[in-house]
Amino acid sequence: MKKLGNVLYITVPEAYLALDGENIVVRRDDTTAMRLPLHNLENIVCFNYPGVSPALMGACADRNIGLCFLKPNGRFLARVTGKVKGNLLLRTKQYELTQCPSASAAIARSVVLGKIANCRTVIERAIRDHALLVEVPELRAASDFLKEMLNAVRAGESVETLRGLEGNAASRYFGVFGELVLHQREEFPFRTRTRRPPEDNINALLSFLYSLLANEVASALETVGLDPYVGFLHTDRPGRPSLALDMMEELRPIFADRLALSLINRKQIRGKGFIQKESGGVLMDDETRREVLVAWQKRKREEILHPYVKERIPFGLIPHVQATLLARHLRGDLDAYPPFFWN
Repeated sequence: MKKLGNVLYITVPEAYLALDGENIVVRRDDTTAMRLPLHNLENIVCFNYPGVSPALMGACADRNIGLCFLKPNGRFLARVTGKVKGNLLLRTKQYELTQCPSASAAIARSVVLGKIANCRTVIERAIRDHALLVEVPELRAASDFLKEMLNAVRAGESVETLRGLEGNAASRYFGVFGELVLHQREEFPFRTRTRRPPEDNINALLSFLYSLLANEVASALETVGLDPYVGFLHTDRPGRPSLALDMMEELRPIFADRLALSLINRKQIRGKGFIQKESGGVLMDDETRREVLVAWQKRKREEILHPYVKERIPFGLIPHVQATLLARHLRGDLDAYPPFFWN
C-alpha cells in the first residue's frame, strides 16, 4: 500500500521557491525562510506570486513530486508534470471506453451512486448526532429524496440521464445544507451553492476545499497511470480535468463538506476571517487559509476502514485507492468500478 507523504503549502505571497542540491529552499525578502529535503515531500501546493525556479520544477517532475499553483481563493492555475509515466495500454483502454456509451454510463453510475449515498450519510449523521439542534423533518425529507434518487440512478441507462439525476440530488442536498450549520449561523449563512465567485463565507470555504481535493485526485490518477483530463461523467473540455472531477463527486461530501461543517461548528474559523470583494465574491484571509490547511492535513492523517479493500488506511489515501480500483476495472480485473461509500 502506498504511504501518505508530506505536503508543503506555500501561503506567503512573497515567497520564492528554489532548488539547492537535494533541498527545496523557500526564500522571502532575499533571505532563506525554510529549507526542506525533497525526499520528504509528496506534493507542493503554492499560493505565492513570485513562483518557483525552473530547476525545482524539473526536480519535482523527475521525482514525481506534485507541484500545483492555486490562486488565493483556491482556484486552479497550473500543475507541473514531467514525462508521462502512465501505462500506454491502460490509457488507451481509458480513451476507448470513453467512446462507448454503455461503458461510460456504467462508470458514471457508480460515481453518482457514491456521491448521493455519501451526501445522504452526511444528512443522516446530523439527524443522529444533533437531533435537538437541526430541523429533523426537513432533513429527513431530503434524505428520503436522496434515497429515491439512488434507485433512479441504478436504473439510469445514459450518461445524460445520470447527469440530470446528479444535478437534482445536489440541488436538494444543498437546499438543506445550511441546516447542518449548528453554530455561527449569522456569520455563515447558506442559501444555495454559488461559485465563480462564491458569494458567501461557506461557499468560499467549500470552493477552496474542492480545489484542494481536485489536486489530490488528479495527482492520484496520474500516479496510477490514468489521464485525469479524460472522464466519463463530466464532458471533456480543453484544460478541464474531467476524470478528476468525476472521482471527486463521491469524495466531496466526506472530504470537503464534512470538514467545512466541522471547522464552522467547532468555531475553528470565524466569519471575520473572510473578505467581501467589490465584485461580490468572498475570499478567506491568510490566517483562515492556514487554519483550513492545517485541518485538511490533520484530516488526511486520520485512519478509516476502507469499505471495499477492507484495510485501515489514512483518509488521505482514499483518492489513491479509488484511482487504483478504477484502473483495475479498466484493465478488466474488476467487473465494475466500486465507489467509496462512507459508513
